Amino acid sequence: MFVITRRSIIFSALALFTVWTSAAAAQDVSSTSDASRIEPASQSGATAADDDAAPVLAEPDFRVLNLPSTLRLPRHGSGFQLTHRFNGNLRQGSLSGNAGNLFGLDQGAAVGFEYRFGIARHVQAAVYRTAIDKTFQFYGKYDAVRQSDSIPVSLSALVSVEGADNFQERYSPALGLVVSRMAGDRLAAYATPVWVHNTAAILNIDRDTVFVGVGGRVRVSSTVYVVGEIAPRAGGYSPDKSAYGFGVEKRVGGHLFQINFNNGQGTTFGQLARGGLADSLFLGFNLARKFF
Repeated sequence: MFVITRRSIIFSALALFTVWTSAAAAQDVSSTSDASRIEPASQSGATAADDDAAPVLAEPDFRVLNLPSTLRLPRHGSGFQLTHRFNGNLRQGSLSGNAGNLFGLDQGAAVGFEYRFGIARHVQAAVYRTAIDKTFQFYGKYDAVRQSDSIPVSLSALVSVEGADNFQERYSPALGLVVSRMAGDRLAAYATPVWVHNTAAILNIDRDTVFVGVGGRVRVSSTVYVVGEIAPRAGGYSPDKSAYGFGVEKRVGGHLFQINFNNGQGTTFGQLARGGLADSLFLGFNLARKFF
């Protein structure tokens, strides 16, 4: 015969409470997991103008390939980027020869590291170091205008200075503007006029260069993009060919991985001003991570 006692009631209540809390916890985990799989809403309109941390699906990174974008960085937020441009020229040699070198991976690379920080609302600063001439670049960006229902474009102002041999010689200051136009959450187009001083310093000649970068990014699926850019010179010192590149990228949360092809290995404003190389194509990649 089953006898109901105070102790059995307490034990039963504790058992029911344990089952209930376990079920609730499992439901919360499931809800969180489901929410993490939901694609963030597009923020190319008025909401993004009010919140620098809001995701912008058409503009997931601070670069196109080498040219800057108009993506904002929230105050005290930060970002890290690794650029890699392999040395193997894919337009030289045979297909089997390039395949034997893993399309440039066996031939070394020009590697760059960048860290940027949101020092104030709409203002970000970055330091970038590339192995090409051991160049350091320090630059700031003021994201003055954000596209919204009443404003057709986004505008960002740029100021930069770079120097070779770990910022000890051949200094090249630069001033520029980034203009972007987004079409929903699928397309972003850019125009980037930049003036760079002292672009022929390696020849001991005092010259300037003005280039107008043009680029775009198309979101072909929820997290995959196709990107491209070109930086024709509009005046001044303009050796070789205009720098250009194209690639495919994948966004995973705060990470972005881009495989690209460029006709040069330059990634700073001064290097882009000097252009790419004739009959050249280099495999590379960008790896970016946001911290906000």
